[in-house]
Amino acid sequence: MKNNIIISLLLLVLTLSCKNQGIVYNDPIPEHDSLKINSKFTNEERTINVWTPPNYNSSKDSLTVLYMADGGIKEDFPHIANTLDTLIKQHKIPNVILVGIENTERRRDLTGPSNIEYDLEFIKNPGGAESFRKFIKNELFPEINKRYRTTNKKAIIGESLAGLFVVETLILEPTMFDSYIAMDPSLWFNEHYLVENYEMLTKENDYQNKKLWYAGSSVADISTFTNKLEKTLKDTKSELIWKYEDEPNEKHHTIFRATKEKALIWTFNERK
Repeated sequence: MKNNIIISLLLLVLTLSCKNQGIVYNDPIPEHDSLKINSKFTNEERTINVWTPPNYNSSKDSLTVLYMADGGIKEDFPHIANTLDTLIKQHKIPNVILVGIENTERRRDLTGPSNIEYDLEFIKNPGGAESFRKFIKNELFPEINKRYRTTNKKAIIGESLAGLFVVETLILEPTMFDSYIAMDPSLWFNEHYLVENYEMLTKENDYQNKKLWYAGSSVADISTFTNKLEKTLKDTKSELIWKYEDEPNEKHHTIFRATKEKALIWTFNERK
């Protein structure tokens, strides 16, 4: 039985690691800015893509910023920017700025440390999440605040391993963002450490006015732990505002696009 679970997890890791393989979408690339940041935390040059709403230049308003991993032009940046544009024009969400972080070593940046054999089979160099967070907090935030009209409100969105990073950041450093969105987060990673140790890891943190929206697909090795996290959240006394969407009709490769609109509407709606 244990061997079957390990094999299942190995296949899942392989699927999640091959983020850019499989279905190819021809999303129109929206007008956007691109900039480079030489990061001392990840020791490399990072490419950042920034989308601003249509009336940004004709307005003087400062805006909330939505950050996202997997934010390259050939990654998830175009379809999220286009969705934001549609929702804003439909008056379903307020104006926001989107900041996409293009991947370099995705599996490194989006995972915490692990010595688990079935993690290391396909994630050769895990453990870069802390440095990636430091890059975002200490280098990316100041650069975006300098270049654009921003409020102090920030959100983050991610799917799969990026969803794992979103949940890990909420648990370990909740003050970084105000709102967290995670589709099919890879909570199985490191023997589902974040879920198993949620109460211990969060007991000293302040979650007042923090929001989490997350969803789980039909993939058993994901839904097992997204459902378990839901139970943990229900059983844990916390001021965290959260919503879980169980999506048994969605697959891992469909859930991001299937749920992104309701996630964004719930997240940017001021009602708690």
